[in-house]
Amino acid sequence: MTQSACRIVTTGPSLGGQTPVAIAPNRIEINDFIQNEKMFSLYVQALQAMMDTPQDDDRSFFQIAGIHGLPYVPWNYAGEAAPGKPTGYCVHGSVLFPTWHRPYVALFEQILQEHAVRIANTYVSDTDIWCKVAADLRQPYWDWAKSVVPPPELTIMERVIIITPSGKHKAVANPLLRYRFCPVDSSFADPFTEWPTTIRHPTCEGSHGQVDIDAFLAMLEANQADITSKTYGLLTRTHTWDAFSCHSPGNAPCISNSLEAIHDAVHDCVGGGGHMGDPAYAAFDPIFMFHHCQVDRLLSLWEALNPGVWVSEDTAGDGTFTIPSKAIVDENTALAPFRSSQCSFWTSKKVAGVTPTQLGYSYPEFNDIDLSDRPTVARHIAGVVNGLYAPEHLRRHLLSGRDTKTRRSDSEKNTPSLSSQTDFNILETPDRTLPPSQHRVNGDSLTTNSHAVVPPSTPLWQWTARIRIKKHEVGGAFAVLLFLGPVPDDPKGWHTAPSYVGAHHAFVNSATAQCANCRGRADAATEGFVHLDEAIAKRVGLSSHEPEAVKGYLRQALSWRVRKADGTAVPLEGLGSLEVLVFAQPLSLPKQGEISLATGPPQLFDDITEERPGGKRLKMYE
Repeated sequence: MTQSACRIVTTGPSLGGQTPVAIAPNRIEINDFIQNEKMFSLYVQALQAMMDTPQDDDRSFFQIAGIHGLPYVPWNYAGEAAPGKPTGYCVHGSVLFPTWHRPYVALFEQILQEHAVRIANTYVSDTDIWCKVAADLRQPYWDWAKSVVPPPELTIMERVIIITPSGKHKAVANPLLRYRFCPVDSSFADPFTEWPTTIRHPTCEGSHGQVDIDAFLAMLEANQADITSKTYGLLTRTHTWDAFSCHSPGNAPCISNSLEAIHDAVHDCVGGGGHMGDPAYAAFDPIFMFHHCQVDRLLSLWEALNPGVWVSEDTAGDGTFTIPSKAIVDENTALAPFRSSQCSFWTSKKVAGVTPTQLGYSYPEFNDIDLSDRPTVARHIAGVVNGLYAPEHLRRHLLSGRDTKTRRSDSEKNTPSLSSQTDFNILETPDRTLPPSQHRVNGDSLTTNSHAVVPPSTPLWQWTARIRIKKHEVGGAFAVLLFLGPVPDDPKGWHTAPSYVGAHHAFVNSATAQCANCRGRADAATEGFVHLDEAIAKRVGLSSHEPEAVKGYLRQALSWRVRKADGTAVPLEGLGSLEVLVFAQPLSLPKQGEISLATGPPQLFDDITEERPGGKRLKMYE
């Protein structure tokens, strides 16, 4: 058989299907997906079939996962490996990050559906119904910005109940928890050579390592507020592709996280030193595609809010199997190894669209609206975003009565939309992270009224810490954690401390020597932001968030620590590139016809962190 005959064209799920009032079948949020017994049954069996396919088959789970990292070999004849110089397809840290992963998820979804259709045809009764379910089947997304802890089917259930082709219910091994290597690939390095399956938050690095489920779930729960606020900032305050797309520092005056930076945080929170926390191994964890389906959904939402803004130019690192070293990349760069035909690859321009029907799917937020009316679509999606993700301290200030009709999932229909909420308690009971003697700003006692509310007429300010650090300085995945108040001595307790606010996570490849893009960015910095407003509001009842009221408190209460993925603390004094700065940005209520809070230029308050290890002291970023 010739190479051309063996080439796999990425079509996405190509067997039709239909979601009522949708332009293409919907990808569904995982909490709703598991309620559809037939669809869940087919997904479990199709995923298991992919996993059971021999690892040397291009359509196997192993080979599809391997596109993302190890074993760093060309997939399906797409590009060539230079002798003695491993390369890969990696585009992390690049403007191509969001769009490259779009056909990647679609390829996985395509092969998954092929298995589902085959299995559906084996059902002894209601075969037509099962075939219709298979045609509708799409990869579910995990909306971690709304609910960061996935359902038990993705976290703890060793066996799940499905309907088998005989029509009977049966408990089967749950393939959503882990992938079993057969065998562990020779390209893997320690400690991954010791684990016969993928693992999350391993208890140890040896072959006896088990999932520390308590640590896994606690890590996710501790980061819910941080991830939600970052997602809201991404969708409402980033308006250029540079700022939106990747975690590399940009030149735009933006103090919100990129899509990649938020994505990195979820990887690290799930992995905890296991496969999901390392780019070279992450795609072997079955939760990867649920995560990246959400990443793709956020791309669609952002595109709707920023019509006409798309991939900008960038310079590649040391290249990939198909991108030359130091080449200019843009919307016309081939997104290899994903073919749009036998003789061409998908490009960012080809995969554009809030509903990528060219790849056979859509998201519920775009159902039953005129997609050709871009201003109306933008207003509608702004309402969805405000309803799902707006931080508590901003909700009172957002105008009620807007067009906030949402296409919410079934699990969210009991959650009031923003437009239906007109009275919010902005400040919850403060956490007692500071003793009364420390509740002072410029010598004056702070108000700690548990029912204090920032009046709507008070000028709004967004307080944000910006973290920059060289991605490979620590030597593996790590996080820079921020606190308002006392920090426990034991780093294992940092994430669950009452004073913990949020973190910037570095998703670092341990197999850098085998990844050309990683080698080319070995000295590059990664940038992230932690929004402080919600924590300030909950911990101290300041009557104003204006600079003169907040600066003194932050100088006193704000601190940071660095922790590796395995829980080990990293001394701040040894991190020459770490820089934490604090910015405040004035906000104003939307004017008539506008869809979100307006922002003024961010103001730097470098005196808050100066003369402290990792604080304002570097010139490399100025």
